[in-house]
Amino acid sequence: MAEDLKTVTLNDVHQQLGAKMVPFAGYNMPVRYSSDLDEHHTVRRAVGIFDVSHMGEFRVRGPQALDLIQRVTSNDASKLTDGKAQYSCLPNNEGGIVDDLLVYKLADEDYLLVVNASNIDKDWNWISQHNTQGADMQNVSDDLSLFAVQGPKAIDALQGLTDTDLKSIPYYSFVQGTFAGAPNVIISATGYTGAGGFELYVPNEYAKQVWDKVMEAGQPYALKPIGLGARDTLRLEMGYCLYGNDIDDTTSPLEGGLGWITKFTKDFTNAEALKQQKAEGVKRKLVGFLLDGPGIPRSHYPLVDEAGNSIGEVTSGTQSPSLGKGVGLGYVKTELSTPGSKIFVQVRGKNFPATVVKLPFVPGTEEVK
Repeated sequence: MAEDLKTVTLNDVHQQLGAKMVPFAGYNMPVRYSSDLDEHHTVRRAVGIFDVSHMGEFRVRGPQALDLIQRVTSNDASKLTDGKAQYSCLPNNEGGIVDDLLVYKLADEDYLLVVNASNIDKDWNWISQHNTQGADMQNVSDDLSLFAVQGPKAIDALQGLTDTDLKSIPYYSFVQGTFAGAPNVIISATGYTGAGGFELYVPNEYAKQVWDKVMEAGQPYALKPIGLGARDTLRLEMGYCLYGNDIDDTTSPLEGGLGWITKFTKDFTNAEALKQQKAEGVKRKLVGFLLDGPGIPRSHYPLVDEAGNSIGEVTSGTQSPSLGKGVGLGYVKTELSTPGSKIFVQVRGKNFPATVVKLPFVPGTEEVK
């Protein structure tokens, strides 16, 4: 029911801008303002602003904060220093993933966890269930707006709005300060587009002020508002996972190419089983593939080998605006996961040849240090 949808703080602003609004993860969200293609190219070539305020944020504080985060996440949060962020996931007890998330270290004994909108309640309950040592947990999802300003001209567009030297913020780092006249803004370089840029965590009371000032400051750089449609094609060109499509409760982080955030130097949920899986080797892997000819792969299309045997299915697929070709992610048998392997995408009973490629499909401006 439409009336059950939550709205972001700037819902009316998006409607005034002519956005097509759709239900997404329980929220009424802008999917596009003009066209997905135009918005995609705007981010790759210039700069765009996304309202992704539907994302969830949990504050975890106190002497037991790090211990809790270490036990529920796969990455090693003890490596974080103040002002650094980390990509991680919440393993479940069955070998799958509760959610993927970002962990920000704000200060000693003070962390911010950023989770997917569709999983806010699920993640809160999961982490709370493991909070046996009494870390101070606060769900601040409804207090913050989140804007992603992405594209090669992001620094030029935003620098005049803050005294912080934006060029000096490395990838997966952040600063807290005044931005566009708003206090206590987290300015973070953890993009989901591969085009460079920043995320702005803004207290709701300053959301419209910050949005308006970014829109104004971005005018000389052709900044436009961007919807979730282009966000999906941008992240897919980078091979970034989307929870619910490419990873979920049934996919292991090792199968999903997330071995690099699964650190066995510490104990965490289901670590022993995952360690065993690593030793034995996984039977399937998430890969990127490029269609050899025309065609657009879509989620759940079957993947088959040369003989027509099932080897998996497409988890995410689209026509890449940058390449002009069909690209996709999907799980295949490990023996067909090597770049160069030939696979086929089944579209309405017809097999379209594709080649497994090394990700990303399109070179990004960022890399995780």
